[in-house]
Amino acid sequence: MSLQKPPNSIKIIAGNSHPQFAEQIAGYLNLQIADIHVIDFANQESAVLVKESIRDEDVYIIQTGCGGPEKLNDHLMELLFMIHACKAASARRITAVVPNFPYARQDRKDKSRVAISAKLVANLLVTAGCHHVITMDLHASQIQGFFNIPVDNLYAEPEVLKYVKLKLGTTDIIMVSPDAGGAKRVASLADKLDTPFALIHKERAKANEVSRMVLVGDVKGKVCVLVDDMADTCGTLCKASDLLLERGARSVIAIVTHGIFSGQALARINQGSLEKIVCTNSMPLSNMAEVCGKLEIIDISPTLAEAIRRLHNGESVSYLFNNPV
Repeated sequence: MSLQKPPNSIKIIAGNSHPQFAEQIAGYLNLQIADIHVIDFANQESAVLVKESIRDEDVYIIQTGCGGPEKLNDHLMELLFMIHACKAASARRITAVVPNFPYARQDRKDKSRVAISAKLVANLLVTAGCHHVITMDLHASQIQGFFNIPVDNLYAEPEVLKYVKLKLGTTDIIMVSPDAGGAKRVASLADKLDTPFALIHKERAKANEVSRMVLVGDVKGKVCVLVDDMADTCGTLCKASDLLLERGARSVIAIVTHGIFSGQALARINQGSLEKIVCTNSMPLSNMAEVCGKLEIIDISPTLAEAIRRLHNGESVSYLFNNPV
């Protein structure tokens, strides 16, 4: 009788933040999502039960940072509980697949006596038992340095390039960064599309509120493509669109990776001057697409699924940095 153990397989575990996205990833990999049960107690505590064996398995937990403040924190705690449950169940390797990394904007100490929350989240993931993290378009790439485990920061850029070439073309378009922080991202896109790019310098009176904008570049007669990593309240994108149209732009389209759309964001888009806003499905947006006719969604689940496959098989993930799936 042979005692040789079969090679470990992939187990996909889905949190409650974006189950549809997890189903799409599992479908790409021809896998079933593992059976887990999240218990919510009357006192608002939660517990996670993994209802099948994951001993010596390669486990991928899919949980994105989304929802309002309460939901986002619930999803983060749920992710930590799932990681720790898998660790206690003797999983061989645990990878957190977090397309939108929570608290990514709190990546530095920009005021006295504030927490560097992104660093704390990184510490929590590692302490819970995470061995690897897969994310997409981190707000600040240096967040990878907060971890002492491998982090694969994937990019939506290949899918954005594909969308622009197929849907917009490269004639009479100009890539625009809505702030100085995104200049490098937009310059890279403009270079690969062989188009000009412009930059908007913005000044904030306080968080999520822009007081003044200055355009650097000529957009007259052009189709402006605003590119950013996330759209939260959409105040910046709407004001940037108004400014570009004032300076002679023919139309303005926004492309963002993470569509957070807090508060009155969708109402602003519906009433604003943006022709449309395109974002990936890193966040649950199906209901929002019904509310906002200007919203268009790019599916990036194949990119995350391919990253999982390559990581499991020991193949290079960097191929995905420049090539759409």
